[in-house]
Amino acid sequence: MPKTQVKTPAESSSNGALAPENPADLKEAKELFQAAFFRHLQLSLGKDKYSATAYDRYLAVAFAVRDKMIERWIQTQHTYYRQDVKRIYYLSMEFLMGRTLGNAILNLGLEEVVESAVYDLSLDMEEIRNMELEAGLGNGGLGRLAACFLDSMATLQLPAYGYGIRYDYGMFHQTIKNGFQHENPDNWLRLTNPWEIPRPEYTVTVQFKGRVVTRKNPQGNVVFEWVDTEDVLACPYDSPIPGYGNKTVNTLRLWSAKSADEFGLHYFNSGDYLEASKDIALAESISKVLYPNDTSMNGKELRLKQQYFMCAATLGDMLRRHKKYHKDCSLLAEKVHLQLNDTHPTIAIPELMRILVDIEGFSWEQAWEITNKVFAYTNHTLLPEALEKWSVDLIGRLLPRHLQIIFEINYRFLKQVSWKYPGDVERLKRMSLIEEGENRTVRMAFLAIVGSHSVNGVAQLHTDLLESLVVKDFYDLSPGKFNNKTNGITPRRWLKKANKGLSALISEHIGDGWVKDFSQIRKLEPFAQDTAFVKKWQKVKFENKQRLAEYVGNTKDVILNPNTLFDVQIKRIHEYKRQLLSVLHIIHLYNEVKSGRGRGIVPRTFIFAGKAAPGYFMAKLVIKLINAVADVVNSDPDTRDLLQVLFLEDYRVSLAEKIFPASDLSEQISTAGKEASGTGNMKFSINGALTIGTLDGANIEIREEVGADNFFLFGLTAEQVMARRAGGYNPLEYIDKDPRLMAVMELFRTSYFSPDEPTLFNPLVDNLIFKDEYMLMADFSDYVACQQKVSELYTDYDQWTRKAILNVARMGKFSSDRTILEYNRDIWNAVPVPIEMGAEARQIAPGKSD
Repeated sequence: MPKTQVKTPAESSSNGALAPENPADLKEAKELFQAAFFRHLQLSLGKDKYSATAYDRYLAVAFAVRDKMIERWIQTQHTYYRQDVKRIYYLSMEFLMGRTLGNAILNLGLEEVVESAVYDLSLDMEEIRNMELEAGLGNGGLGRLAACFLDSMATLQLPAYGYGIRYDYGMFHQTIKNGFQHENPDNWLRLTNPWEIPRPEYTVTVQFKGRVVTRKNPQGNVVFEWVDTEDVLACPYDSPIPGYGNKTVNTLRLWSAKSADEFGLHYFNSGDYLEASKDIALAESISKVLYPNDTSMNGKELRLKQQYFMCAATLGDMLRRHKKYHKDCSLLAEKVHLQLNDTHPTIAIPELMRILVDIEGFSWEQAWEITNKVFAYTNHTLLPEALEKWSVDLIGRLLPRHLQIIFEINYRFLKQVSWKYPGDVERLKRMSLIEEGENRTVRMAFLAIVGSHSVNGVAQLHTDLLESLVVKDFYDLSPGKFNNKTNGITPRRWLKKANKGLSALISEHIGDGWVKDFSQIRKLEPFAQDTAFVKKWQKVKFENKQRLAEYVGNTKDVILNPNTLFDVQIKRIHEYKRQLLSVLHIIHLYNEVKSGRGRGIVPRTFIFAGKAAPGYFMAKLVIKLINAVADVVNSDPDTRDLLQVLFLEDYRVSLAEKIFPASDLSEQISTAGKEASGTGNMKFSINGALTIGTLDGANIEIREEVGADNFFLFGLTAEQVMARRAGGYNPLEYIDKDPRLMAVMELFRTSYFSPDEPTLFNPLVDNLIFKDEYMLMADFSDYVACQQKVSELYTDYDQWTRKAILNVARMGKFSSDRTILEYNRDIWNAVPVPIEMGAEARQIAPGKSD
């Protein structure tokens, strides 16, 4: 193929400065951007228009856009120092940011300038966007939520920082071979990342192992020293986080592990090349992979190392920044707030205690008061296996001083419990931070609760279950500590960017104030009764479905029919999320058609996407089943025009941005009481998909907002699930009394979907028949009946569309801006800081940088 020839602008001698804010002259703004593009192509990349590759052109565009952020970025930090603001530190092991270029252009208000400038250079903007490698630094909802929160904090002008790990390899690339998931390394750093800037001058030394010695200081107090440690360097890389429609550019700082030891040159010169680099490899393994497999002791040690590495580096950086203006840590609680995004960063609590007591010289009581005031904990799970526990032996070997501190925290905490509940030994056992047994463990969620002044769930049901069931003892002890903060998503990425057609239609009728204040989306509600608007809405939906069909055709050589109902379930593959229930429904519909009862079935395209953890056998077997069912259904002449099943591999943010706008039906069918919140449900709804779901997570609040008539509800409630389980749940009872379910299970018994491997799906079937922990059998009948209601409504497409419009119009609550405002109002109490770019604003305090 011939290379793309780039047209040079008439005047390319500009200094490369981007256009002034809101330029009146688009032509001038385009020329300035083009000049910046060519300057970076030549001076940053050493290329010209003839030698530049497609990736070079992407880099040049990215650098030109980044230029626009840099001055704002620097000014943001100087303003924070000059005003000595209270800062928010958001600690997360995951940040699933998605592609940066499009989001940066959107938030900076440069869409028209950049797209027009690129078009005039005879370049394809879509091709440039697709060249960006996605940083897969997250597993799913947790990392994506963190990304939404950073966007909202910058948009709300809050002085905030994200802190995490710069994994060399992110979440694996997923390929499907013979129906099975295969994992491939996600080497997202193999090419230049234009959005990060290394900051080696702020490297932090992180200690591991060693031993603790005690001595008495001149005042006669016992002092603890952590000595003979193995040290690793934490090197920071910064990425800018621009707010929407303002001048704020906050920072995401990610840590990369480097060896503190010199290269073993003497080993190398003697021919022992492996020994020469062994220590370097061991140190750098800490930031090598997101979530290494922890089934082995080495894997467990690496995970704990990762968590402490991130926390220790972040606290060291936070204190360095604090001490630029404050001689000690006595005002730390007034100037700093640390939010723990789930249980992973909990080790930061004993780390801060170690710093305050052992290094800064505070008494235990003073240090604990500060620590408790600066930490807040967000719980993201109700699953017991996800509430982390670390072996006492492992912590003692890896972090000996921290284990001492944890024991002391536990001792003092249990004294407090015993004062309130004298003689209640069982309660002390339940609430102890140390779980006794043959292999003692530290209950990290308990440590997070005890060490924080605020503990929040992420949906009202989730918070209620935390308080009444999961950590009830802690709620009874300190009810004022617990609160709910229902999750949200950023409408900038998930509607304005991902669904340009729909966002343009909305803005045409109600203005664009909704982008920054999503409560204004309610103005859309009256248009649900406007026939002309309904037709325009349907046209946008059809175009989005065509766009997804085109993508699928190009990548999978599969033809999708956009005239069918797109029934979509895209999320992490897990048994409690019940992708398997949807598969059982598909098999039921297949049976109906094959038995001659398919007349009137609404044609559907079932779309699945999501990754299973590499060691999660049952989840990976579900993926194989989906593909096996797809092979049968899609090739059967009786069903292929009515039912189509598709599994899209390598689910990621950019793929999600294509799927959500095209979806008709959102499958949110987890077992009630298992999903903490979910945010995919929100992304579907703001893009005009109707939801079929259980009363689980944020589904409950979505249904309350959009109206029960606009939500397809089925299934047991959380209370009913617990009652069935307590009463001796027997899944066979449900199979025996439902002929439809018996017919589905019969196809498994006869190996209909795996004739060459008759026992392939036995583990799934045996689990459904004899255990069924997530109660698919109990919910099957109600689910099938509810799906019939879906089909009936879809036949009246105008009525379906009106309900879709109402869904979007009533989703104002679910903006991450609202969530962050509540965090700040109730927990952080930071003051928003507008950033000014005038000459006076550029006066900075000498020697103050970030």
